[in-house]
Amino acid sequence: MNDFPWAEAAATGVGSHPGDDHVEALRVVFGELSMPYLPELPGRGVGADMIGRTASLLVELPVEVQPSGWRFADRPGRDLKRARDHLSRDLDALEEVAQGYTGPLKVQVCGPWTLAGAVELRYGDKTLADPGAVRDLVDSLAEGVAAHVAEVRRRVPGAEIVLQVDEPGLPGVLAGTVRTASGFGRVPAVEPAPAAERLKTVLRAAESNGSAPFPIVHCCAPNVPFKVLRMAGVRGVSLDAALLRRRDEDHIGEAVEAGIAFLLGVVPGTDTRLPDIGVVARPATELWRRLGFPPARLARQVVLTPACGLAGASPAYARAALATCAKAARVLREDPGE
Repeated sequence: MNDFPWAEAAATGVGSHPGDDHVEALRVVFGELSMPYLPELPGRGVGADMIGRTASLLVELPVEVQPSGWRFADRPGRDLKRARDHLSRDLDALEEVAQGYTGPLKVQVCGPWTLAGAVELRYGDKTLADPGAVRDLVDSLAEGVAAHVAEVRRRVPGAEIVLQVDEPGLPGVLAGTVRTASGFGRVPAVEPAPAAERLKTVLRAAESNGSAPFPIVHCCAPNVPFKVLRMAGVRGVSLDAALLRRRDEDHIGEAVEAGIAFLLGVVPGTDTRLPDIGVVARPATELWRRLGFPPARLARQVVLTPACGLAGASPAYARAALATCAKAARVLREDPGE
């Protein structure tokens, strides 16, 4: 397997970090990981959260914060400026810390379905409840993501971009369990085909001049919709290994056979005593053994990560969790499931 942007025995993080020191967070991920990423620090406040950060990328769809959360606005205001300022400072720091870097670099954005389930329309209903509004959001997000990826490439020209689209809300969208803004009803389920098509629009947004980013989807919720993700054209799936069920393994096996990579969350995202690296690597090695794939492929096709973001952890634990993932990833190469 030679079509992944990372080398064997790779590790990375999901996205979020604790605290408010974005420069230190960047130094940690570049110091500990073979696949560093642009960290998100929601602890900085409004606009640094996953929804606000990605909403700030939308083109000609300004947003603002209301008591109920993020909502589309008539014109850009203070909340949108704050979110864009956070991201601008992060990119400045990335350019400084990553100077001379070559290799895989992951950037994260909130996916269209999770964003549509979180951002409200001007009159208060969720964007998800209006198919026309969803279409406008997807087109705007695709344009914004393309510009964002181009900016990261400009600042880190030696990077091979891995684009991670975060869709923790997608299982609920497909199941029809997302509540309306009032909380008294549920938004009707979205069919798999249109769900995949809208997601594909964002995943392919940054394709240009033969330098398309490597597209993955992160879903840390139960019931990961593997079929929809494959329909959308993902090249990798990021998930929490602890939430996998035996009935998921047929889908995983089909995806592995098709050359899709898996980023497996194998350490908790909040402070705990970290186990031995052999124990950390075990979910990956045992899954591979059960699926019956050649051990030599394991360290290329599987990347180890924390189970989810690290925003709820202490800075010391965040560093230790990433370092543990990196050490455990080497086990996949040295003792690949045998």
